[in-house]
Amino acid sequence: MLTGGQLAGLIVAVFWAVLVSFIALTLLKLSRLLGEAGRVVRELGDQAAPLLDDMTRTVERANEQLGRTDVITKQVAGVTQNVSAVTTVMTSVVGGPLVKAAAFSYGVRKALKNGDGDGRNASGRPQLQARSSGKGRG
Repeated sequence: MLTGGQLAGLIVAVFWAVLVSFIALTLLKLSRLLGEAGRVVRELGDQAAPLLDDMTRTVERANEQLGRTDVITKQVAGVTQNVSAVTTVMTSVVGGPLVKAAAFSYGVRKALKNGDGDGRNASGRPQLQARSSGKGRG
């Protein structure tokens, strides 16, 4: 039989054995985890260089396209200015005589219409017609 002190020593020894086993198992799993993490970091490092090269080429192509777009935009702005100038010239060349012709034809129609004596009073002046609103006053 075991004495009280021996039993306490046995319990403490078993507890320490379990604790050391648990710590050893935890350290073993941590070692595996760190090994996997190192492998993943190496793989990412191996893949990062080609990805960066691809991104650099993509950015260079985008810059080329933006340069071309800038040239096209400048040319379109020039065309817009030219069209505006042509529009202004056409308006002044065609618009002025057209307005004069329209005013002349309006005047001729008015003169022919008023030549019958309609709408004039005894003094020969044109007289405005009163509007009828359909409502009486007061």
